[in-house]
Amino acid sequence: MSTFQTRDGTSIYYKDWGSGRPALFSHGWPLDADMWDVQMHHLSSHGFRSIAFDRRGFGRSDQPWTGYDYDTFADDIHDLIEHLGLEGITLVGFSMGGGDVSRYIARHGSAKVRQLVLLGAVTPVLGQLPDHPEGVPQEALAGIREGLLKDRAQFIADFATPFYGINHGQQVSQGVLAQTLNLALMASLKATVDCVSAFGETDFRPDMARIDVPTLVIHGDDDQIVPFESTGKRAAELIRNAELKVYAGAPHGFAVTHAQQLNEDLLAFVSR
Repeated sequence: MSTFQTRDGTSIYYKDWGSGRPALFSHGWPLDADMWDVQMHHLSSHGFRSIAFDRRGFGRSDQPWTGYDYDTFADDIHDLIEHLGLEGITLVGFSMGGGDVSRYIARHGSAKVRQLVLLGAVTPVLGQLPDHPEGVPQEALAGIREGLLKDRAQFIADFATPFYGINHGQQVSQGVLAQTLNLALMASLKATVDCVSAFGETDFRPDMARIDVPTLVIHGDDDQIVPFESTGKRAAELIRNAELKVYAGAPHGFAVTHAQQLNEDLLAFVSR
């Protein structure tokens, strides 16, 4: 397997397909780099280099007890970029992954970044804060942590229904549901629980102000996990000159339910 060592000695797995200008993908919770296979195959088949990694604690990466915070996640991305010597990168982040690619720019600058794509991202703020009352209630996030600790496998199996919008008429195969559960169960329980606090309590509004590269924001307007009005819509307003695409009727997991549309939009954007 392809791995690299972060500054704190954590081994991170990554996949690296194709050649050309690089696109670096950061996955959502509670999945891993394999969620990107369809998008990576599409871009790499059209002359781009596609790279995705398993966040620390997830997939084939090490499972340290600590380090599940966005500064550390951003530093891990920095270490991967340095390890591969990447430049002219399109950073692509889905859901909680939108937070770490945004924090990377805020923390390490954009000298090596050409573009940014935020897909159903938790930016600028997911959870309810005193000055962000429209966020997801912290009680709901606490319920997620409790459900994981009680019966993680069943919680994730049930979570797939709103994630993919099955309860709102979307259709996904049994294979997709099986893969989703399998990917989620490869992660450490500690990472899975800690990341709920990370993506639910981190305020990325200062990060939005530091993004200075062309940015594409894509969000489904039927996202039951990361509500569009308080995240994607707001991020596009806060990021200078961001382009917003709203997928009508799309759920959170639109990388699966709207894969062809996403592939076309990603290819068009990275080709600019």
